[in-house]
Amino acid sequence: MASGVAVLALATPVVGTAQASHGNAIVAPANPVLSDGSYYSTDPAPLVLDDTLYILAGRDEAPVDVNDFIMNEWQLLATRDPASARWVHYPAIARPENVFAWAEPGRAYAGQMIRGGDGRIYFYAPVLEAKSDARDRFAIGVAVADDPRGPWRDAHPSGPIVSQKLPVPNTIQNIDPTVLVDDDGRVYLYWGTFGRLRGVELASDMITPKGSVISVESLDGFFEAPWFMKRKGVYYMLYAGNRAGPDSDCTPTLYHACIAYGTAPSPLGPWTYRGVILDPVSSTTSHAGAVEYKGQWYLAYHNADARGGGHFRRSVAIDRLEWDDSVTPARIRKLLPTRAPVPAPGPQRNVAPMGSAFASNMPVPVQYWIKSLNDGIVRANPLPPDMWGSWSRTTANPPRQWIEYRWDKPVTLNGSRIHFWSDHPTGSGEGVAPPARWRILYWADGRWKPVPRASAYGTIPGKFAETRFGPVTTRCIRAVFDASSANGRHAAVAVQEWEVLAPRATAIVRGSVRDAAAACDDPKTEHQ
Repeated sequence: MASGVAVLALATPVVGTAQASHGNAIVAPANPVLSDGSYYSTDPAPLVLDDTLYILAGRDEAPVDVNDFIMNEWQLLATRDPASARWVHYPAIARPENVFAWAEPGRAYAGQMIRGGDGRIYFYAPVLEAKSDARDRFAIGVAVADDPRGPWRDAHPSGPIVSQKLPVPNTIQNIDPTVLVDDDGRVYLYWGTFGRLRGVELASDMITPKGSVISVESLDGFFEAPWFMKRKGVYYMLYAGNRAGPDSDCTPTLYHACIAYGTAPSPLGPWTYRGVILDPVSSTTSHAGAVEYKGQWYLAYHNADARGGGHFRRSVAIDRLEWDDSVTPARIRKLLPTRAPVPAPGPQRNVAPMGSAFASNMPVPVQYWIKSLNDGIVRANPLPPDMWGSWSRTTANPPRQWIEYRWDKPVTLNGSRIHFWSDHPTGSGEGVAPPARWRILYWADGRWKPVPRASAYGTIPGKFAETRFGPVTTRCIRAVFDASSANGRHAAVAVQEWEVLAPRATAIVRGSVRDAAAACDDPKTEHQ
C-alpha cells in the first residue's frame, strides 16, 4: 500500500490474554506487512496455532547509511485471515540477553517457534555467547513459553544446545535454526550458513541432540536460511541460494540470493535439489518460511520495499504458495511477489530507464549488477551489486572500459549525469578510483562519434557529474573511461547510476532492446 500501514488501535488478543496491551492492530492491504518505515521486520518464520497465523520476525534498526545487521529484538505479526489485510503487531517480544543469561545483547538473528509435544511453544534462537573462547561465538539457544508472545524462559539454562563446541566440535557459524516435529512426534533440527548445512534429531524434550549430526552437501547453491517442512509425506527444505553467474537460475550476483528448495524421503535425507521458487528480492539477503493455514499454503519472506527500506532495513511480506501435484514429489510453483501499486513516474528528462545497459566487461563480475546503472537508486553507502564496476578478483584491471545504453527506437539526447563510486583516490593504480578522463560517444552512420560541444566531464565520486552537449539522435550512447593508473597498473571504475538526458521531459516506460545487434555494433567490441 502506497500510504503505508494504518494503525487502528490496541488489538484484542489474538491468542489468550497475556500481554494483549503490547499488540497494535494494523491494516496492511499490500506487501510488505509493515510498510511505513516505523518498524522494519526481517527473517520471517511463520507458525500456525489453532486459528491464528503468526510470523516471528527480527527487527532491523540500522541507520540508513550503516551497512550492518543492527538487530536487538524479535517481534510478532499475527492474523486470522491474511486476505483480510488485518494484522496485529507485537513488538519487542524478546531480547537475547533477557531470555538467555549466557547471551550478550544484540544480534537477534533468524529464529523459529514451534509447538512441542507438551503443547508449549519452543523458540530456537541464534545468539552470541557472552563468554566463549570459540572462534565464532554464535550459538543456538532454546526458550519456552505458553504463548508465542511470551514471557519466555530459557529451556536449557546451562547454555546453548548448538555451538562450535556442541553437540560436536565444528568450525561453522551456528545460526538460522529450523525445526520440525514430525507426525510420529520425533523432532529434527537443521541450521547453518555460508554454504554449510547441518542437521540432527532432538529428543522428545525438544532440547537434547540425539544421534549423529549430518552434513548436507547435495542442495545446490545452499548459502543460508534453511526452512524445514513436510507435505503429504515428503520432506521439503527451502533455503537462500547463492549460486551466482550470468546464466544461473538463482542469481546473477554474489550478494543477492534466491529461494531454492530440495526434497527428501526421510527427515535426515538424502536431499535432492528441485529448483528456485523465489527470484532475488530488493534486499541482498533473502529469507523465507512456508506454512499451511486453513488449507492454503503461504510463503513469508522479506524485501527492502518499505518506506526508507534497504539491505539492512528489511520488511516481511507474505504471498500464497502454490503446488503442482501432477508430479512426484509435488513441485512448488515459482512465486511472483505482490506489492503495493507504485505510481507511474511523471515525465522526466532521464531516458536511461527506457533503455538496456551493456558494458565492455560482460558478463559483468558477479559482485556487481549491471541493472543498477539505470534503476534510479543512489545509496549513501552502496554494496557492490548497487553499481556496475570493472574490478575483478582474477584479472588485472584494463586501461579502458565502457558502459552503454541501447533503445528500441531512436532518442534525442543533450546531456548526461553520472555518479561514480570509489574506494581509492584519483591517480591510484589499484582498487576502484575515478577515471583519469572519460567521454561520451553516440552511434551514427555505422560508427561511434564524440557528442558535439561537450562540457566538462567531472570525475568527483559520491555525487552526480553533469555533462551537457549538442543534441544527438541515436539508438546507442556510450561512456568510455580511461582508467586511473600508477606504476604501470590501472584502477577499476565503478558507477552507481548513469542518467542520459533528453532536451524535454517525456513519459518513461521501462523496456528492453529486442534487437540489440541492430541498434549498434556488437556490445563486446571496444571503440575509442
